[in-house]
Amino acid sequence: MTDLLPLTPDELLTTTRAVRRRLDLTRPVPMEVIREALEVALQAPSGGNRQKWHWIAVTDPALKARVAEYYRRSHLAYREAGGEPADAAAARIATSSDYLREVMAEVPVLMIGAIDTGGADLSGNQAGLWGSLLPAAWSLALALRARGLGTTWTTLHLEYEREVAEVLGIPADVRQGVLLPIAYTKGTDFRPGPRADLDSVLHVDGW
Repeated sequence: MTDLLPLTPDELLTTTRAVRRRLDLTRPVPMEVIREALEVALQAPSGGNRQKWHWIAVTDPALKARVAEYYRRSHLAYREAGGEPADAAAARIATSSDYLREVMAEVPVLMIGAIDTGGADLSGNQAGLWGSLLPAAWSLALALRARGLGTTWTTLHLEYEREVAEVLGIPADVRQGVLLPIAYTKGTDFRPGPRADLDSVLHVDGW
């Protein structure tokens, strides 16, 4: 088993950050480490314990380049539509996001989390469907952090979901929910991020 960082549960939960610029693009990521982290992640809950998720780990340079190009197209459109960052914090995130766009193909592993819909109608509230995939994706991010790796939650490639599915041979009934670019991190000293005051978002016994 891979050595784990000496983190308490609360430290793990509060220091698993969105990692972009601190992804180590030069250090290989063994597939056994990915498998080990995913084994942990698959203990996450899913609706009816059906576990209809699928995980596509993309490591082939040519395939990564094709997925990264679709991500790049979508990201450029997203940035153009968003205009200039509103403040310094938003500017830092934008710069970090721009960096990831340009190096996505160099990230050692691109992991796509997907789920078999069984051809279900995806109109209306889809919380039940995605609630059977996204907890495991977040658990994967936590398991990776515990092993000295990092990632960031991305969905912009979904603008080209069908094209990416064609590149990777993903069946039509299997819908993608998240893309996690995975690498070892440059250092492991991550800290909790700024968040809204608890009392501004907590509602007890009603709004």
